[in-house]
Amino acid sequence: MNDKYKMIPKITLWSLIGLGIVFIAMFFLGGSNGSLEVAGDFLDIPKFSDAFLVWNYFLLGLAILITLCVVLVEFVNNWKYNRRKAIMMLCVVCGFVILGCACWFAGSPEKINIIGYEGTDNEGFWAQLADAVIYACYFLIIATLGTMCWGYIHTKRLK
Repeated sequence: MNDKYKMIPKITLWSLIGLGIVFIAMFFLGGSNGSLEVAGDFLDIPKFSDAFLVWNYFLLGLAILITLCVVLVEFVNNWKYNRRKAIMMLCVVCGFVILGCACWFAGSPEKINIIGYEGTDNEGFWAQLADAVIYACYFLIIATLGTMCWGYIHTKRLK
């Protein structure tokens, strides 16, 4: 492989880190766009909030896209050489899809009361999505702790 192509991941990584630092600096050091009264206190509204949020949405989308591409490539490679491993991988992906659906239906589209917020982005689809993400985080934290305990017990039993 050409040495120029080996540098692409490093350049991309450092570019994303650099842009992230710029957006963080703009958000925290960019000044105020006014203030908002919340429960009797006045809170500053950062000037570059929208740019910071769009950057975070971009990074989230990029992470999801890269994850899906890697899973798809691994599935195709496993399907060629090790079908059992490919089927197990497909079962894991189906498990995450089922988890996402279960968390979505567990969420509520009812309005979330947020002090100082008068918009409509805290009800309907967005409220249900927020609930779904919270429920998925709860499940994944519990599953992680359970896996850690099982691993600890399993290794102690092997000794």
